[in-house]
Amino acid sequence: MKEMLEKIKAEATARLAETSADLEAIRIQYLGKKGELTAVLRGMGKLSAEERPIIGGLANEVREYIESKIEEKSAELKNAALSAKLASETVDVTMPVSPCRVGSRHPLSQVQTELEDIFIGLGFEIVEGPEVEYDYYNFQALNIPENHPARDTQDTFYITDKILLRSQTSPVQIHAMEKKKPPIRIISPGRVYRSDAVDATHSPLFHQLEGLVVDKGITMGDLKGTLELFAKKMFGDDTRIRFRPHHFPFTEPSAEVDVSCFVCGGKGCSLCKGEGWIEILGAGMVHPNVLSGCGIDPEVYSGFAFGLGIERIVMRKYNIDDMRLLYENDVRFLKQFN
Repeated sequence: MKEMLEKIKAEATARLAETSADLEAIRIQYLGKKGELTAVLRGMGKLSAEERPIIGGLANEVREYIESKIEEKSAELKNAALSAKLASETVDVTMPVSPCRVGSRHPLSQVQTELEDIFIGLGFEIVEGPEVEYDYYNFQALNIPENHPARDTQDTFYITDKILLRSQTSPVQIHAMEKKKPPIRIISPGRVYRSDAVDATHSPLFHQLEGLVVDKGITMGDLKGTLELFAKKMFGDDTRIRFRPHHFPFTEPSAEVDVSCFVCGGKGCSLCKGEGWIEILGAGMVHPNVLSGCGIDPEVYSGFAFGLGIERIVMRKYNIDDMRLLYENDVRFLKQFN
């Protein structure tokens, strides 16, 4: 039996010396449940009491030897495979590399960041809110009750009778006034939704940035001064603004705000259609009903609000004549803003 064990050890060693040895097959042949070493051990019952420990110890030595050789061969084959792979994938570091295409931020993101930086510099805080909103916050709390005609111009997408996709970022202002006590000075940028047909100037999804200031003694003069500073920062130091009377349910008085054309300086050109002015945003003093609905006493506090479409700013700033270009992800168009 000792000779058989020595023979198994020698045969296993010879097979493991082969370059591409099948290690699993060798392990099964010699160490498996039906392997040669196991067959030898089954015959130990025929040995005398003195021979059994000797042959058992030898069998364990043979098993441990074969197992260690299998591990060594496995490591050898893995190292050989890794070396071959590294050799086949060698890179010539002296060769010129392929040019790396560097992307850029989308013009909408660029302009939104620029707007945020301007208003942060004026002491405003950025506040965000949900795009899926309650009808109460999107309309009713903004002095737009059910069946009010102003809802027609802000027709949006309804999830239920009381839940919808916000048609403006004004609901964020309501949330802020409910949670914060004056003084309040915030801007609320984000996506909004309206059921508009897609064309050169309309989209069912677009971006707004709205601002709100509430404190004691806030006047229309504060609104005008704030927007003048914004316009100069955004369009140049020579930019002027003008207010035109308008009506928004949530502000009183209300105004449409124009800026002097930043191409012709107000002389008249194709961009401003010869008028010298470009409509840029809407604004006004916060309606007392809106303040009181948020628990703010309109006899003590007043405020102003304004809102602008970021797409409109982008189109004016870069003289883009079709809003759809901003959403089509055409690299030929977007790479102009690197």
